[in-house]
Amino acid sequence: MAILNVTSDSFYAGSRSFSTEEIEHRVVEMVAEGADWIDVGGYSSRPGAEDISPEEEFRRVSRALTTIRRLNPEIPVSVDSFRSEVVERTVEAFGAVIVNDISGGVLDPRLVEVAARYALPYIAMHMRGTPQTMQQMTHYGDVVDEVVEWFRGRIDYLKGAGVDQLILDPGFGFAKTTEQNFQLLAGLHRLVELGYPVLSALSRKSMIYKTLGVGPEEALHGTTALHWESLRQGAKLLRVHDVRAARDVVQIFEKYSNKQ
Repeated sequence: MAILNVTSDSFYAGSRSFSTEEIEHRVVEMVAEGADWIDVGGYSSRPGAEDISPEEEFRRVSRALTTIRRLNPEIPVSVDSFRSEVVERTVEAFGAVIVNDISGGVLDPRLVEVAARYALPYIAMHMRGTPQTMQQMTHYGDVVDEVVEWFRGRIDYLKGAGVDQLILDPGFGFAKTTEQNFQLLAGLHRLVELGYPVLSALSRKSMIYKTLGVGPEEALHGTTALHWESLRQGAKLLRVHDVRAARDVVQIFEKYSNKQ
């Protein structure tokens, strides 16, 4: 799952593609390196990110989708948005997409209705608060227990609302400290045991670069290590900035697994 951020302030500068020319270059590159699908984000969800209007978010997403559909109309696209208005307008303009909701339907419950009405696959992520407030909401008894129990409730809610295709994302970096992120990664298999595909979105995140004492630009090797661990525990999807590196991890892991 290749990241295409149509923003000017995402935490990793290498993922930002704001102009049409930048988007085109990035899409061609990601497809050539083996992306299975492209995740388009028009709203930066990094801690403390600036809030933007739904109109501006849709304008950014639309710019990306126009380029993607022209260059590679068959590749699946997910829209990284928690706003029903943005997703609904995108579907009406470009056809079916995958919903990638950082709030799991909490911030805008109508998004769940939209996903059910259009029969859209739905990625539900665990987060507390909003991108502006989440890092003040990191108190847990046991972070793995609480995230797993939260998902049990959300699964019941989403399935009851008519969402048929569901993917779970534990939300690394969202309302979690560095230590909690590693605890959550160590317990990722428990989320897998709920019976739905699990998406691991660890690429170049602060849990890696802060541990290593570097910046996001120098966090690829740490990302690769955690991608392997995610696959080892049963994750089915990797959300990545570096497509070729992640594709190599998947290929080596599959070769290794077939020898067990």
